[in-house]
Amino acid sequence: MAKAPLASKPTEAKESASDLIDARIKELGDGRGATLARIRDLIKQADPEVVEEWKWRGVPVWSHAGIICTGESYKAAVKLTFAKGASLPDPAGLFNASLDGNTRRAIDLHQGDEIDAAAFKSLIRAAVALNMAKGKR
Repeated sequence: MAKAPLASKPTEAKESASDLIDARIKELGDGRGATLARIRDLIKQADPEVVEEWKWRGVPVWSHAGIICTGESYKAAVKLTFAKGASLPDPAGLFNASLDGNTRRAIDLHQGDEIDAAAFKSLIRAAVALNMAKGKR
């Protein structure tokens, strides 16, 4: 009795979101890549349970019980858009873009910009707490 041929397996495994974010950081290869890497590190420090996602044809997304923020890279900046930023306390004034909307707020980081790490991590924790509170209703 002849054996049936084995089903062909894909030669490449689907890349994880974390792998794709690693590749984006490397691909940028300039200050934007370094900024995105630093932000990613701060997000992970603030929320070790954060989930990394890759959405909308190439946008890094960090989530925990909902989207926390995205990390888009543009020609001259990295834009961190907080999905529910308008509802978050920002005593350090980190939000500097998308200030007119009712929902989102963003932080634009240009070459050479520094971010207050403690204030940013507080913002991440506040976003997670808001997501968790919304999920309990």
